[in-house]
Amino acid sequence: MTRLPRIAITMGDPAGVGPELCLRLLRDDRVRAMCEPVIFGDAGVLARVARALGWTEPEDAFVHDLKAIDASAVEPGKVSAACGKAAYTYVTSAIDEALAGRVDAICTGPLHKEALHAAGVPFPGHTEILASRTNAPRHCMMLTAEAITCSLVTVHVGYREVPALLTVASVLDTIELTADAMRRIRGRAPRLLVCGLNPHAGEHGLFGDREEECIISPAIEAARAAGIDVSGPLPPDTAFLPKYRAACDAYVCMYHDQGLIPLKALAFEDAVNVTLGLPIVRTSVDHGTAFDIAWTGVADVSSFVQAVKLAVKLCSRAS
Repeated sequence: MTRLPRIAITMGDPAGVGPELCLRLLRDDRVRAMCEPVIFGDAGVLARVARALGWTEPEDAFVHDLKAIDASAVEPGKVSAACGKAAYTYVTSAIDEALAGRVDAICTGPLHKEALHAAGVPFPGHTEILASRTNAPRHCMMLTAEAITCSLVTVHVGYREVPALLTVASVLDTIELTADAMRRIRGRAPRLLVCGLNPHAGEHGLFGDREEECIISPAIEAARAAGIDVSGPLPPDTAFLPKYRAACDAYVCMYHDQGLIPLKALAFEDAVNVTLGLPIVRTSVDHGTAFDIAWTGVADVSSFVQAVKLAVKLCSRAS
């Protein structure tokens, strides 16, 4: 009998919806049928949330109890340095287990950036933590759903920082990583579309500092020379029209909101976050900690289920 993949599921910030979502995953027959889920978190927090919702407490076999925080000290919906530190512990422990081969993939619950900062964690989010912990020479964030997939050349930086961070190499890396990932997901060579940085894709130098001509277009040409089916740079304001979405498998976007706005408008409930370029498989929910509904029993587990499903597919196709 084929062994089910063992998936490390991190609880995320204890004060957010992460604990409830983890409990929902363990109660979901679809998840238990496709993998062996192991929650990397705190058994005390999970038990407290389960009691608050009137649910059965999780079995010990499904929880890797890291004892990173006192459950009685957690205030749902509140930013806390202690919660930020605990969430960081869950993630780094799961990464180390994946690198050691004791789990087949990681599926992460949501972090809170302010809590991480308050805890002194020197990273703004999962992508940067993963890249540092795994010593990945190149990496990028990809958000994927049936309706739309977007990869990002730059991620958690201010708008004024974006142009200086764009290089031919960084755009080409994102194209190549996206092409490889989509080939594994789709089972065939994908078609990619690259967005420009400036309005109207720069209008031949009228807007911006000729990023399209000097950086983005050369990266596209290099990718084509390597055999990748890629087009662009396309003006960002029209790139996501239905005719373009129908003609491509994934977009390469220059900055966070360029890709995240259309993706969340079209696929907020079922989109999955994937970190590309790592030596391990990592997927995640595509939403935040939702402090406003933490521990209330109304959190939607759809994105987490899709994240687990994609993690199972990726580690199966990587083997």
